[in-house]
Amino acid sequence: MRILEGPAARSSVSTLAGRADDLDKVSNKVRRIVNNVRGDGDHALRKYAQRWDGLAENEAGRVDPAEISNAWRQVSSEFRSALRHAAINIRQFAIWQKPKAWMRTQNGISVGQVIRPLASVGCYVPGGRYPLPSTLLMTVIPAQVAGVKRICVVSPQPRMEALAAAALLGIREFYRVGGAQAIAALAYGTETIPRVDKVVGPGNVYVTSAKKLVAFDCSIDFLAGPTEIVIVAHRGKPLIIASDLVAQAEHDPEAVIVFITTSAQLARNVATSVTSLARNNSVARLSLADKGVILLASSRREAVDWANRLAPEHITLEQDLPLLRNAGSVFVGDYSPTAAGDYASGPNHVLPTGGLARCRGGLTVSDFLKVITVQRLTKAGLRNIAPMVETLAEAEGLKAHAQSVRVRYANA
Repeated sequence: MRILEGPAARSSVSTLAGRADDLDKVSNKVRRIVNNVRGDGDHALRKYAQRWDGLAENEAGRVDPAEISNAWRQVSSEFRSALRHAAINIRQFAIWQKPKAWMRTQNGISVGQVIRPLASVGCYVPGGRYPLPSTLLMTVIPAQVAGVKRICVVSPQPRMEALAAAALLGIREFYRVGGAQAIAALAYGTETIPRVDKVVGPGNVYVTSAKKLVAFDCSIDFLAGPTEIVIVAHRGKPLIIASDLVAQAEHDPEAVIVFITTSAQLARNVATSVTSLARNNSVARLSLADKGVILLASSRREAVDWANRLAPEHITLEQDLPLLRNAGSVFVGDYSPTAAGDYASGPNHVLPTGGLARCRGGLTVSDFLKVITVQRLTKAGLRNIAPMVETLAEAEGLKAHAQSVRVRYANA
């Protein structure tokens, strides 16, 4: 990893803060794929799936439910146990997060909210480089806790582990498609894949660009991918710090890997440990060489300021949590590896990337719910606020608004 300080470090922060622009590099290609699937449906989807997703010519795009059930029996008992326990923690966290309906009454006016689930969601589970059953758990379970009736999964070349996770959660609608073409199918529908109300889940730059493109036609969670990590530490064990950097680096050659510190000695030691740990990890070496950087800050305050400007997907801190404003998910202390959050601690691992943590956190049960406001006014309640309503309506030139209030109590 490069070690930068002074103007070079500040320039790197500015460049990384604008990393969302990287999606523009593939936007034209993605637009063609999305438009083709939107226009030609299954014909285009199958063409792309055979070209990029490994779908055989005579292979069904939808996974047979019997294959999903068989996958559960074929994986090891140890893996089944790990899935069950991870699912318990993820489900409990989603239950704790779930917003509640409420009503409050004051001066004859009752206001509140009711909670309703979305009707359908599509969960994108990456599967090209690695099988990610953990992402299936992270996307499906909050939807189930929310009460979504139709939950479907798309994944390129789904492996036994992902199908086993689907079996555990009772998912029967699973398609062997991925990439931008899968996002287009979910957003617009094809002959075999009915459209959904919302698409969620992380993916590579093509998947993320496609989500951005369809966002005005189909709801999405947010832009999630490629992965990112920022670690801010000024002391500690270099091997522990390096292990988290390499762990996220192995996800994708486009991963963004940043270590911020005020200690030049720690910077050098972490760089050495990263090189050692990534020696036999080809994907990690690519991302570390391209987008891995160690930034030497002049003060602890500057270190946290840089982290806030980067607004990373994952951030690890030894302290300074009160100063942190922007992050998808935060990991505090030596015994909180990002891998714990990736799999089993409970909080969701589907997190905003590209600096979008400036405006939101990770996937939650609320992403699958609609909060609908409710109002009920009594005659006295309306009379109490009628002068305000009439005055404001007439100030805006909306006389019929004022009249709709006036006729209710003038003739009572």
